[in-house]
Amino acid sequence: MHSFQELVKDFANKFNTSHFPAAPTTLYEPGNYFLTLGGKRIRPVMCLMGNELFDTITSDAYNVATAIELFHNFTLIHDDIMDAAPLRRGMETVHKKFGDNTAILSGDVMLIKCYDYINKINTEHLHKVLYLFNKTAREVCEGQQLDMDFEKQETVLLDDYINMIALKTSVLIAASLAIGAALGGASEGNCKHLYEFGKNLGIAFQIQDDYLDAFGNPEKFGKDVGGDIRQNKKTFLLLHALEVATEEQKKKMHYLMQENPVDKVQQMLQIFKACNVDSWANELKDKYVQTAYKHLEDIAVTSTRKKPLMELAEFLIEREH
Repeated sequence: MHSFQELVKDFANKFNTSHFPAAPTTLYEPGNYFLTLGGKRIRPVMCLMGNELFDTITSDAYNVATAIELFHNFTLIHDDIMDAAPLRRGMETVHKKFGDNTAILSGDVMLIKCYDYINKINTEHLHKVLYLFNKTAREVCEGQQLDMDFEKQETVLLDDYINMIALKTSVLIAASLAIGAALGGASEGNCKHLYEFGKNLGIAFQIQDDYLDAFGNPEKFGKDVGGDIRQNKKTFLLLHALEVATEEQKKKMHYLMQENPVDKVQQMLQIFKACNVDSWANELKDKYVQTAYKHLEDIAVTSTRKKPLMELAEFLIEREH
């Protein structure tokens, strides 16, 4: 069994090649540029880990992992256009460097390239993999649309927000694991447990991310805390605070969001603490983590084979940055 770090290196060595033809360079150079910006490679490596849980890693798993990483990067190129983001991983975004129209086409062709890699796998698994890959791709688009819809809504229910996070972030992690497992010959029941493990872990990861943005140590977090508060982002923390706050606290929060005073972050954090949002967020995160672990436990393989996934889950959830 390989650790997550070992598989990241292994996958990076195989992935770091041009995935596109040479011409026209105006179409393919932006895609190559974006892929050289790096990234954590969490999703494709989870596909490899799901595969190794049941078998030695197959060439099919590497092909699907590559498709998953290309799909993820396609979503990032288009997300950056929608967010008008100037930087990604500290470098110019594709639309900023090459223009919106080229960025749209480069993202499109990256998505199309995914299917070349999926098409290389054993036909025995092709139908199942395509079904889950396409279902997941559609759900990620639904999650992105809901995220944009929520920006315009005055109030968002916590359950609706969790559903949006699950679609936008968690289902791709879940599907990466489940597809890898299916390629390793896992039963449908085991694939479902692994999918639920990934989905719940993804939601816990986002709760942790929202928590760190507000309450993290800036030195360990690597950036100023309170970025979400400054941008009035509807996070787990803000939605819960608005649910449990007194009328006076709610008025204060709406004032802070509309007027943006200099000490907005400090004042909002005071309200969050008064509403016990910090301890609530940790309890909610733990609920999803425990659900994830229960599904991992229920997978019918020896616990030693599950160790790398358990270590990865702990790393993702217990991180301070």
